[in-house]
Amino acid sequence: MNAEPFKTYILITGGAGFVASAIAEKLAVDASNFVVIIDNLLTGSIHKIPQSAHQNVRFIQGDVNKLSDISPLFFAYKFDYVFHYAAVVGVQRTLDNPVMVLNDVDGIRNILELSKNNGVKRVFYSSSSEVYGEPVELPQNEDTTPLNSRLPYAIVKNIGEAYLKSYRKEYGLPYTIFRFFNTYGPKQSRDFVISRFISNALKNEPIVVNGDGRQTRTFCFVDDNADACITAMRENLFVDDVVNIGSDQEMTIIELAQLVIRETKSSSVIVNGPALKEGDMTRRLPDASKMKQLLRRNPISLEEGIRRILNNTQHIL
Repeated sequence: MNAEPFKTYILITGGAGFVASAIAEKLAVDASNFVVIIDNLLTGSIHKIPQSAHQNVRFIQGDVNKLSDISPLFFAYKFDYVFHYAAVVGVQRTLDNPVMVLNDVDGIRNILELSKNNGVKRVFYSSSSEVYGEPVELPQNEDTTPLNSRLPYAIVKNIGEAYLKSYRKEYGLPYTIFRFFNTYGPKQSRDFVISRFISNALKNEPIVVNGDGRQTRTFCFVDDNADACITAMRENLFVDDVVNIGSDQEMTIIELAQLVIRETKSSSVIVNGPALKEGDMTRRLPDASKMKQLLRRNPISLEEGIRRILNNTQHIL
């Protein structure tokens, strides 16, 4: 139950995941915050949950898609803020398990209904660059209405955004939607491109790129992502708004592989594998204006980010 000295109670769903655990770790540094994490550990790891010196972190293993798992937390704690980051993630995993992805709509509805009924001040939602589908303009701006995303993962993120906007209009529940573009960092699993490339490079194994490797992406270091999102909460910024969270430095996947080889001093060779049948968009480039307003410092360069990962190789090998 709520008790002093904590001033702010924060729920993080999917908090054993890569990005959400980084948010939890930074929030737990403030001894006045009490952080509750719920995660079903399908893709998250118990090892990513922060160990706080302030004893202000609590972990519950549970599934937000099940009302019986999530509702007791709202009765036990009066949450001020909710970061709803729980989701099935990873391109191949979401392609292989489309029904599981669609089930995440239940979790979105559960979180919003409970937040509305229990006085939550704002819900922060992890959407995705996938909602843009193939770009209709570059850079991709938050005011552009995504219309051409077809995959279940992107559709669910679009539905989630619509739910938040609808709950604001009908019930007055404030929100902020974060559209994440590729985030990377030391604790990321090898399901994702940079960690996979680094892992292969450190073993001098071939680095396989999908198709011709000319598809472009931008890469945001996890600390930049977390710092920007927390600033939005702490300073009450971008309320009832959508924010791209990502870098605006675009590069091809071939260029990324070459950079990883250089930084790791690897003898790996780059191999062109078959193109993905679906889900591999040709370009990604966000308008990062709002992100820069939140970050208030120079973003961490990709070269520096890779070096930081290499200083934490136990998370890769």
